Amino acid sequence: MKTFKGRTAVITGAGSGFGLETSRIAARLGMNVVMADVQQDALAAAAAEIEALGAAVLPCRLDVSQAAEVEALGAAVAARFGAPHLVFNNAGVGAGGLVWETSLKDWEWVIGVNLMGVAHGVRVFTPMMLAAAKADPAYEGHIVNTASMAGLLNAPNMGVYNASKSAVVSISETLYQDLRLVTDQIGASVLCPYFVPTGIIRSDRNRPDALRDADAKPTRSQLIGRAMSDKAVSSGKISAAEVAQYVFDAVAEGRFYIYSHPKSLGSVQVRLEDVMQGRNPTDPFAHKPELGEQLRAQLRAVD
Repeated sequence: MKTFKGRTAVITGAGSGFGLETSRIAARLGMNVVMADVQQDALAAAAAEIEALGAAVLPCRLDVSQAAEVEALGAAVAARFGAPHLVFNNAGVGAGGLVWETSLKDWEWVIGVNLMGVAHGVRVFTPMMLAAAKADPAYEGHIVNTASMAGLLNAPNMGVYNASKSAVVSISETLYQDLRLVTDQIGASVLCPYFVPTGIIRSDRNRPDALRDADAKPTRSQLIGRAMSDKAVSSGKISAAEVAQYVFDAVAEGRFYIYSHPKSLGSVQVRLEDVMQGRNPTDPFAHKPELGEQLRAQLRAVD
């Protein structure tokens, strides 16, 4: 996808983080910007900012885990702008803890947003884009799904998050191949960021009451996971704005994999070598054994 001016971008999770930064770039490039987010106040503020940049903005408050709401978003986009050209299925939430301590509601919330949010976006917008491509040989489109390096590495104490992001990588790779079977006009990419300061460390603020374990206290592993994630994310040196620019660079180049921290691919290579050689998973803390010892000590401590 080479041209952005005058075209339409649909961005979920647009109220903060990668979504907001991507909206800013889209506006500067002269795109119409459809901004979707579950948090109404953040969405309203973000939409006002993007409108002030001169973009035509369609703000939509929605929960991406809800199929009917994403379908309604698709109808609203079609009515206002027609088929979109760039779809950024970006909304996501974070959660951690030992995998067997993940409650049913934890699974439903994380999988609902991180995985089904992407699935709904692909299901709703891809047919619209294919129809536009069929009707216009000059049409160009691209779909970007936000996964994570967690979708390629499977770090401990992050089971539900890893599972959701691994599935997004799988969906995205399949989408890329499926699109190549039927069209040359629409591409796909997967964004796999590492630790970048965004609002995901506060994602529990938007968790629906129906998916909260009201009477359950966080387990030790969940508290430890939250503290480790908060520290890692908040200390990240790559900004959300830089990652948003990486997204547009990849779309313009037709590049599938988008990484915020390419140096982390060494750990991905080790994991793939484990798979290829049939060896047991390598200790993820082999390069920083003191972190592994600290985590084990914390988890094994007696109350």
